[in-house]
Amino acid sequence: MNAFNAMSAAARSIFVYAIYVFGLGATLLLVPNIPLPIFGLPQASEVWIRVAGMTVIFLSIIYFVAALNEYRATFQVSIWIRFTVPVFFAAFIVAGYAPWNLILLTPLDVLFAIWTWSALRGLPRPALSGSASRAR
Repeated sequence: MNAFNAMSAAARSIFVYAIYVFGLGATLLLVPNIPLPIFGLPQASEVWIRVAGMTVIFLSIIYFVAALNEYRATFQVSIWIRFTVPVFFAAFIVAGYAPWNLILLTPLDVLFAIWTWSALRGLPRPALSGSASRAR
């Protein structure tokens, strides 16, 4: 049995999301001027988009580690973080910082968040460990 099949459904959702995030980061790091115009953003001539790509790759590594180690708390917080992406992007658009089509980058974040949320609902809550469980 390989590690992917041994994962909980929630961990699998995070693992697949990590692959997506890694791909996004690699694209921003290596070839940012391919996707940027598609989403109505100007061609990158400064280093900042590549710095963002590097940071996104690092975030993907955190998701890989969380998935492989069943870090449920990371799964839970990631759901709400991913649900806020469209909120922030919409705020950027309303403030005039970005074109309307930036919002087109958000559906995958929402869909992956729903997948993880749905998978977590099917898992039993973990028992408390250490002093917190003895205090009950």
